[in-house]
Amino acid sequence: MPGVFHPFAPFVGLRYVRARTHKFFVSFITWVSLLGVGLGVAALIVILSVMNGFEGELRDQLLSLSAHARVVPAAGASAPDLAGWDAMAATLRAQPGVTGVAPYVEVQALAVHQPDMLPVVLRGIDPGRENTVSDIGKVLRDGSLKELLSGADRVLVGNVIARQLGIARADTLTLLIPTVAADGTPTPRLREVQAAGDFDAGMQEQDGALLLANITDVLAMGAAASDMGLRLRYTNALNAPAMSSGLRRLLPANLQIIDWTVDNASYFRAIRIEKTMMSLILLLIVAVAAFNIVAMLVMTVTDKRNDIAILRTLGASPRTVMGVFMTQGLVIGWAGVAMGVLLGVLLTVNMNHVEPFLEHTFGFHLFDPEVYAVTTIPTDLQIRNVVWIAVAALVLTLLATLYPALRASRVPPAEALRYE
Repeated sequence: MPGVFHPFAPFVGLRYVRARTHKFFVSFITWVSLLGVGLGVAALIVILSVMNGFEGELRDQLLSLSAHARVVPAAGASAPDLAGWDAMAATLRAQPGVTGVAPYVEVQALAVHQPDMLPVVLRGIDPGRENTVSDIGKVLRDGSLKELLSGADRVLVGNVIARQLGIARADTLTLLIPTVAADGTPTPRLREVQAAGDFDAGMQEQDGALLLANITDVLAMGAAASDMGLRLRYTNALNAPAMSSGLRRLLPANLQIIDWTVDNASYFRAIRIEKTMMSLILLLIVAVAAFNIVAMLVMTVTDKRNDIAILRTLGASPRTVMGVFMTQGLVIGWAGVAMGVLLGVLLTVNMNHVEPFLEHTFGFHLFDPEVYAVTTIPTDLQIRNVVWIAVAALVLTLLATLYPALRASRVPPAEALRYE
């Protein structure tokens, strides 16, 4: 065709989109297709943003009492002495990106408060440096780190432990700590300690199993050098794997570094699987809408057979005819994608208003504060998620136009105009 008709296919395709002579059923499927693509895209954006928000909440809870990384003796290797740990701490503290280093010691123990007893993890910390490696100040409900004086035999108790043992501030409990004598004989030690307060990190693994004490007290209870280590905090928790890999070259052969993503790999693997499956399920909504586009275009091609034949006799090539119907399908599909992206972003950004509206309208709490630690819907809108969702939806709608457009390009002009 002449060069003046270069935009011919998009021009005719857009005219078909705006035309009001479609049959009612074709127009109905067109709107269903557009709304289906839009709702599918919006649902994907909102759901993934909410799951990102919950992942962030979980990460914050996990790191409230945990460091970004730990330096511990390697399996089967001898542990440094106290001077060696101090020297290593000074070396790591001087590295860029490291905001805090603190020593710790951790042993298994049995907490007894008649008539109950619980297995616990007794962690010895340096009260003066603990705030540099964890967010313990945010989760303490009663008491403070200042009360963990050396030689005072005081502990901070997880709120689940406090509830199960029935202890409150200033109550005493007995700790049974398994130790081994120099000749290899098991010699458990008993030590009576006082509860100096409790904490609520929102994680059963911490609130129901962890006691915090002064590191010198725990060492005096019989903790071995192999139970010691260093806890590190980085500028950005998400860079922990890369930072830990860079710091590993500074460590001697008898030490290893383990970051928080390794310690909690099972949690985030489960979240990643859930996000993947949820994305695939919600993409089916977009796929169904894309099949509606196929059905709409097939019926349009059948309805426009005479128009196609006339265009072919006037010199339009099969590729031009194909472009006409691809344009029609892409405009409908991409309009749905744009609507879905806009709706999804608006809902996510205004979730703090949407949630109260839903609770007021339907008369229930999405997250009852008496049951859940997280009482609101957290959201984390990530641009890369919006981009891949939009691109995936655009590709699906593009694929949906190929068969009907190819079928239109193969309409024989003589056959279509035989009875006209």
